[in-house]
Amino acid sequence: MQRLMAGMAAGAAWPLAASSHPVFELLRSDALLHNDALFDRAEELGQANWKPAFLSPQQNKLLGALAESIVPDSTRAHVSRFIDLLLSVDKVENQRRFVESLAALDAEAQKRLKKSFPALDEEQKSAFLTDASTKPKNAEAPESEAAKEQTALYGHFENLKGWISGAFYSSEVGMRELGWASNYAFAAFPGCAHPQGHD
Repeated sequence: MQRLMAGMAAGAAWPLAASSHPVFELLRSDALLHNDALFDRAEELGQANWKPAFLSPQQNKLLGALAESIVPDSTRAHVSRFIDLLLSVDKVENQRRFVESLAALDAEAQKRLKKSFPALDEEQKSAFLTDASTKPKNAEAPESEAAKEQTALYGHFENLKGWISGAFYSSEVGMRELGWASNYAFAAFPGCAHPQGHD
C-alpha cells in the first residue's frame, strides 16, 4: 500500500492523472507522501476490525454499495475504506461536498424507489445510476425545476464517480486491471481507443 500511494503521490502516469478532481490532487500531494500516520492507517484497510476514520458506518455502507455498482470489484480493492482514509486528511470543503453528494444520491433513491441505495436490487441500482449519470441536455442553463434537480444529481454522481474511480485505479487491484505488474511501471497508460473518446 505504501509503495502504491508513494507512486501515486509522486505523479505516476495513470489514466485520470490530469483530472483536477480532489482525489487526484490529494493523491499527488507532497503532504500525502510524507504522512507517516496515514501510511500506518493504510496498513489497516484490509483488517476485519477496520472502522471508518471520517465517514459514519451508514455513510461507509452507502459508499461501498455505490462503489461496487459504479466500478465492480471495488469491495475487493477496499475502495470505500481508502476514500474514507483520504477524506480524513482532505480539505473541509472537499469533505463537505463528498458527504453532500452521498446524501443527495441516497435521498433521490429513497424518493424514487422508497429504499436506501444499498437496499435496492441490482436491476434497480443499475437503472438508478444510469439515470443519475446521464448529463442533462441543458446542464449549463437548466430551465425547469426538474432539469435543475437532474443537473444537481448528475453533478453529485460525477463527484462520487471521480472519488471511486480514482481510489480504485490507484489500488493494486485497479492497477493490475490496467496491466501493471509489480516488476515494472508504465511511463504512460494507453488512452481510450473508442472513436467518440471517453466521458
